[in-house]
Amino acid sequence: MAQFKHLNELNSFLSMDGENAKGPVPRWQRKLNLSGASTSFNSSALANTSTRQTLSVSMSGNANNTLQLSTTANTIKTPRKNGVKGTASSAKKSSQTPSKGAASNSQGQHGGGDRFIPSRTATDFDLGHYIVKQGTANIEEGDGGGNTENEEGAAGGSTNIPVSPKQSERMKSLSEAMRGCDISKQRLLAFRTKVPAPPEGHVNPLKAIYSVKTPMSVKSGSRYIPNAPERILDAPEIMNDYYLNLMDWSTDNVIAVALGSSVYLWNAATGTIEMLFENEGNDHACSLSWIHEGHILAVGTSAGTVELWDCENMKRLRVMNGHSARVGVLGWNSYVLCSGSRDGTIVNHDVRTRQHNIGILQGHTQEVCGLKWSPDGKYLASGGNDNLVHVWSAAHGAPHAAGEPLHVFNQHQAAIRALAWCPWQPNVLASGGGTADRTIKFWNVANGQLMNSVDTKSQVCGLLFSKTYKELISAHGYVNNQLSIWKYPSMTKQVDLMGHTGRVLQIAMSPDGSTVMSAGADETLRLWNCFAPDPLLAKKEKSAVRDKPSLLKQSLR
Repeated sequence: MAQFKHLNELNSFLSMDGENAKGPVPRWQRKLNLSGASTSFNSSALANTSTRQTLSVSMSGNANNTLQLSTTANTIKTPRKNGVKGTASSAKKSSQTPSKGAASNSQGQHGGGDRFIPSRTATDFDLGHYIVKQGTANIEEGDGGGNTENEEGAAGGSTNIPVSPKQSERMKSLSEAMRGCDISKQRLLAFRTKVPAPPEGHVNPLKAIYSVKTPMSVKSGSRYIPNAPERILDAPEIMNDYYLNLMDWSTDNVIAVALGSSVYLWNAATGTIEMLFENEGNDHACSLSWIHEGHILAVGTSAGTVELWDCENMKRLRVMNGHSARVGVLGWNSYVLCSGSRDGTIVNHDVRTRQHNIGILQGHTQEVCGLKWSPDGKYLASGGNDNLVHVWSAAHGAPHAAGEPLHVFNQHQAAIRALAWCPWQPNVLASGGGTADRTIKFWNVANGQLMNSVDTKSQVCGLLFSKTYKELISAHGYVNNQLSIWKYPSMTKQVDLMGHTGRVLQIAMSPDGSTVMSAGADETLRLWNCFAPDPLLAKKEKSAVRDKPSLLKQSLR
């Protein structure tokens, strides 16, 4: 029997067909059992993290081969790939430290972030309670709308009477009057305290000062405009008078300026300065104007006379009378010189003849402080201290105006000293008002219509159209004492040229149209190179114009 038993054991040991129950478990089965164990363990840990559980996983069909998994920290020390990493410690600290899964889950959900913490001091609890009650009352009325008849029959006289729209508006206005605000725009909770709005109809007396924004250069997008003066000259004793015209720039590139009782000439090309003359006593020059072509300077004096000076030979040619008060403005048109005075009249002087007075224009009731002829010589515009702009037509083709004014514009609210004609639209006139008006208006003198009006927020002291660009420059007084460049006709501001500490009294343009000189009440003259031609555009225009190739070059190959 012993040998049979030994033979059976040897056969069973050498048999290859049967199942090897005593050998190790295959790897795929071990992985499968471990993944199932971890899944069941995670689900049980999420269901009850406070209790410790023992998990038994069978590794094979054999009852003797079992793997015991416990939730104690000492059972599994090595990390697993499927998330079983320190299961006991993670189960212990799950309530303290958020896991990655929780973080990713919170990112996918809405409603995260900081809490809205209302401010108790800024919240009106009475108003909020009233709004909530109104909302609940409206909901109850909407829900019980179908049973109103039954409720009326049951309650008798204590029923809800329907409110008419007029009564509801009245109740709404009463509630708004009691609360001092529009209830529909109020919130139940407030985050921060807001500044209370001013009462209706309140006008800030300092609005003229603080409504003007800090001046800064506005990006034009089309060209570069230097916002600093190219040169600054001293102008001591220049008279700070809005109604006088104390500077002019000739076609020979010579600037004449009246300082005190003297008149000086500054050659912009060479930089030389000469004194033309000096008045005696209390007389002084009130206006200066160069003839369009030549070296003749007209000077209006405080005595009511007009003098003609030959600046090449530095001598006076003649003196012309015609006014009873100071002559504050002059305007040339060919050989005719127009002079405007404080007596309200405009006198036409023919400087060629002995009897120079060829006509008097009477339309203004106060001092005439602006005179400008149109580029084609057909119209004369005059502005006065009576807040009126007069447009006079030339008399039968003659270079002087006569008769009654063609148009009278009365839309300005202050004196009009700044006048300018558009060089590419001869029928367009620009006029600027004083401190009480502060607007630039554009007129079509062909039909007498107002084309546009722009509020500049400050006194307008001078206007000039550019010869190079379709732009306009204006000189201003209080508050910023700046020169402003505008696109025409859109009137979008290009840049503000700052520097003067007093109001700009007058501006003049160089013969080539590239430079503007400004005379300020701060006793300085400033040169602004604001209309210089763009070198890139000039280069493009030069390259666009090509010489015609010769026939000889065309024939050769």
